Amino acid sequence: MRIAVTGASGQLGKALQRALSGVHEVVPLSHADLDLERPDCVQRLAATGAQCVIHPAAYTNVDGCARDPDRAYRVNALGTRYVALACQLLDAPLVYISTNEVFDGTATAPYLEYDRPAPINPYGYSKWAGEQAVRELLHRFYIVRVAWLFGGERNFVRTVLRLARERNQIAMVADEIGSPTCAPDAAEAIARLIETSCYGTYHLVNEGSCSRYEFAAATLRLAGRDDVALQPITLAEYPRASKVPPYTPLRNFAAADLGIRLRPWEEALAEYVEGVLKVEG
Repeated sequence: MRIAVTGASGQLGKALQRALSGVHEVVPLSHADLDLERPDCVQRLAATGAQCVIHPAAYTNVDGCARDPDRAYRVNALGTRYVALACQLLDAPLVYISTNEVFDGTATAPYLEYDRPAPINPYGYSKWAGEQAVRELLHRFYIVRVAWLFGGERNFVRTVLRLARERNQIAMVADEIGSPTCAPDAAEAIARLIETSCYGTYHLVNEGSCSRYEFAAATLRLAGRDDVALQPITLAEYPRASKVPPYTPLRNFAAADLGIRLRPWEEALAEYVEGVLKVEG
C-alpha cells in the first residue's frame, strides 16, 4: 500500500517509517508538509493519493495543552477531523493514534478498549475529541491508544538518563501508574494490525505496568547508575499545569485476540537502554 504517515519526524512517526518500509510505499509528512491547524491540510493530505493514513501527529505537550487548551483542541481534535475528511476523499482507512489520558485514572484494573473515556485534562479531552471525529466521519478506521512512549531521542527514559548525569539525587512520582510502551514495538504492532482489516479500537502497549518511580528505577539500574539516589514523591508534591490521571494502565485485549501482542515493557526497556548507552559511549 501507499501509506501516508503524519508526524513523520516524531518518535512514533520515525518508528512507523522503519516498520513499514520495504513492504509498503511510505509518504512521510512532517509539520512543514501538513499543518493540522489549517483546513487546507485536507487537500494537502488528499493529494498524496494514500491508500491508508496513519496519524500520530499531535500536540503532545500535556502541560502546554493545559496552558493553551484552544490550541490542543485545534490540533488534536479539529486537526484529526481534517485528516478524517481527507481519508473520506481518498476512500482510505485511517489509523488514529490516541492515548491513555482519555481515561480519568480512577479504575482499579487496567482499562479495556471499550471502557468509558472520561478525560480530566485538556490534552486527554482533545485526543478523545479526535477519537469522536474519526468515529463520526469514517467507517474504516483503527483507533490505537498508546501510553508513555519511549524508543526515540526525546522521552522519559532519556530524561532520566540526562538527570542522572547532572545530579546525584532524582525525585520521581510513585503514585502515577501507566503502561510504558516502546515506539518501535507499537509501530510493528500497527504494521501487523493494518494487514487484518479488523477495524476498531485497540490498546497497543507493552505488557505490564509500573509507576513513574519504578520506570525510572529500572532505567537507572539498566544503565548501571545505582549511585544515583531515587526519591519517591507523590503527584501532589509535583506541581504541574495539567491534572494527571493517576492510574491508566491499558490492557491489550482486542489485538491480542488477533495474535498481536507486545513483549513486557522491561524487555523493551533493557534493549533500548543498551542501545542508548552504546551510542553515547
